[in-house]
Amino acid sequence: MNPQAPVYVRAEDDAWLTRVYYRFHAWTGTRPFWAGLFTLIAGFPIAYFPYADVRLGNVTIAMATTAGAGSLIIGVLLTTLGLTLWFQQGVRIFAGVAAILLGLVSLPVSNLGGFGIGLILSMVGGGLALAWVPAKTVTETDGVDARVPAHAVDLGKAGAMAGPYGVPGQRETDTPAYASETTAHADGGRNSAG
Repeated sequence: MNPQAPVYVRAEDDAWLTRVYYRFHAWTGTRPFWAGLFTLIAGFPIAYFPYADVRLGNVTIAMATTAGAGSLIIGVLLTTLGLTLWFQQGVRIFAGVAAILLGLVSLPVSNLGGFGIGLILSMVGGGLALAWVPAKTVTETDGVDARVPAHAVDLGKAGAMAGPYGVPGQRETDTPAYASETTAHADGGRNSAG
């Protein structure tokens, strides 16, 4: 990143599509958007394939299973968990674990988890939900400006001992380092073992 690069500042005369893009980008930055999207999409193949029928000429091939209701419930729950991840970020751990478990349950219940599509999407969505952490907000009460380098911040008494770039310097002691006692004998600098 170039610190001298120009920063785009939104103008009042921006196109409506540009304003919508920046508003959407800000909205997705404060929540686990991709986790919710993958989990939301995972519900559709799991719920759809048990009720789908393929027509080949005059022949109809139906994938009806005895667990069609279970597939529908799993699909609806995954869709609900995806929307929950978007609008209730506080339950992201529960939603992530539930999405992973529902994906695993869909394996025997719903035609191998929607032929693997729903299974993989729910695993990825649940994993992303568990990995997402809200960003730390910079407040003025922290006392540290984000634009000031860490080594330039006054650290009080500890800052007096800090060297360049925040590396701690030598401790202040009563005696200098060369006046300390040693355990080495004068006969070649070796210690005696007893």
